[in-house]
Amino acid sequence: MTPETSQHLDTACIHAGQHPDKLFGGVSIPIYQSSTFAFSSAEEGAARFSGRAEGYKYTRLGNPTTAALEECVAQLEGGGIALATASGMAAVSTAYMTLLGQGSRMVSTDSVYGPSRTLVEREFSRFGVIADFVDTSNLGRLKETIRSDTKLVYLETPANPTLSITDIAEASRLAHAVGAIVVVDNTFCSPVLQRPLDLGADIVLHSMTKFLNGHSDVVAGILVTRNPELAARLKTVLVQMGGTIDPHQAWLVLRGIKTLSMRVRVAQDNAQRLAIDLTGHPMVSSVTYPGLPTHPQAELAKKQMAGAGSMISFELAGGVEAGRLLMDSVRLATLAVSLGGIETLIQHPAGMTHASVSREARLSAGITDGLVRLSVGCEAYEDLRQDLISALDTVKGKFSIEAMESRLNVNV
Repeated sequence: MTPETSQHLDTACIHAGQHPDKLFGGVSIPIYQSSTFAFSSAEEGAARFSGRAEGYKYTRLGNPTTAALEECVAQLEGGGIALATASGMAAVSTAYMTLLGQGSRMVSTDSVYGPSRTLVEREFSRFGVIADFVDTSNLGRLKETIRSDTKLVYLETPANPTLSITDIAEASRLAHAVGAIVVVDNTFCSPVLQRPLDLGADIVLHSMTKFLNGHSDVVAGILVTRNPELAARLKTVLVQMGGTIDPHQAWLVLRGIKTLSMRVRVAQDNAQRLAIDLTGHPMVSSVTYPGLPTHPQAELAKKQMAGAGSMISFELAGGVEAGRLLMDSVRLATLAVSLGGIETLIQHPAGMTHASVSREARLSAGITDGLVRLSVGCEAYEDLRQDLISALDTVKGKFSIEAMESRLNVNV
């Protein structure tokens, strides 16, 4: 049984895109670390460049290692054509450059990844692109915002870092009614938990830096579509803008994907348990996690996702100062941006990943100054729990002492 005929994503993670080396039979695809490829004759070179013959010409235009990765991710997303990029933002930039022109209008999730938003606000706006950032989890609000001249509806679900969830099927229906293209950033879920193309999206993209690679040692992105015409347009922009991936990076991601399904499920199990434990701590004022019944779109998460994932956002009762103390008090979790690695990462979105977004826009999107984002990893759960609860207890102790001193000062 091949990964194409298997119904199990676990099998596809291990075998998709993996073809034994024809020369020596190596099980792992070689890294074709070559910038250019030789032709047997001038006629063959001309035939390849004209498209009359298949074959590789120059790595920016295509590479066997990169092609294996693209085949793999396309299969994981349920079929289509994939285009690997040098970073997640290269994938975002390629989508924008392909779909937006002078005077174009787009609608996007308001709590989208910071650079995905500021790229439009600061750069594409110079060319007359108009962007409306709204709460796309509110379908009524989304319907009001999509206009007859809307060209692109860009969704991030679950959103970064609020974890709000947008109904992809309904959002796609609204967008397609006016002829708009729907792009879904699927980074937080990976194909293990969500397949936007099956729900009606036109393009799905990932920062492969995150879950797909999973080891915090690669920067990469990818775009996938089932529309051949759209794929051709995307590829033209990608190769002309030079945002293609290096073959060594492609090989590392392909290797990382082999454990994707296992990593996602172990981290998800840790996150589910940790979200419950965090909810019960007196210093935590709120916890946002799709696997909790308190999540505003908990039922939608069950409908369009195969699991709640491993991302948690929570607010501390002490606000931003409590958040800083918490992040300085953890010992196992790593204080760093990014997510989806095998290790647990903790960060402060307002001061880090979304610092480029105006405070007004952040607050409007629900990204408060005291919000903490946790990317739960694959460590032993008891070690993770002990680290977070111990750090929270440190915060509780400091704020309890300060509150006591404040009361004493008032009494004096």
